[in-house]
Amino acid sequence: MQDDPKPRYTVVEDGEFAGWRRQTAQSFLEIAGPAYSKREPDRSIVTAMRAEPHHANGLGVVHGGALMSLADNALFNIATDALKGSDWSVTVTMNTEFLDAAQIGDFIEARGEVVRAGGSMIFVRGLVKAEGRPCLAFSGTIKKGKKRS
Repeated sequence: MQDDPKPRYTVVEDGEFAGWRRQTAQSFLEIAGPAYSKREPDRSIVTAMRAEPHHANGLGVVHGGALMSLADNALFNIATDALKGSDWSVTVTMNTEFLDAAQIGDFIEARGEVVRAGGSMIFVRGLVKAEGRPCLAFSGTIKKGKKRS
């Protein structure tokens, strides 16, 4: 794997997401997103996006894959503190339940909690809401590790 010369996050300076961080190091999120994150006063991290026309499915609502991508991104944001000291991390399981449709133009946010963090595994659960309406419940497991020498 090559080192990416771009910074991992940039802070948005203006617009709706001013003050939020935007991940820049992964090209997939440039296509699926953009997604933003910020730490709340209670130390939790919220991940959010504004649903845009390119997030639509054939019915004209937000594609389930777009919601799942946001939830997968949120897994790692929620687990930020538990990931400290690891060199790499990957999703090993992710479960989702669709609860309601999200509309194009909706403000969509994901919040959650670390249920348990061990030496190499972190268990997370959360909820994605569109304009305050629950639309996706998720849980996942992250494996973390150190580079081998």
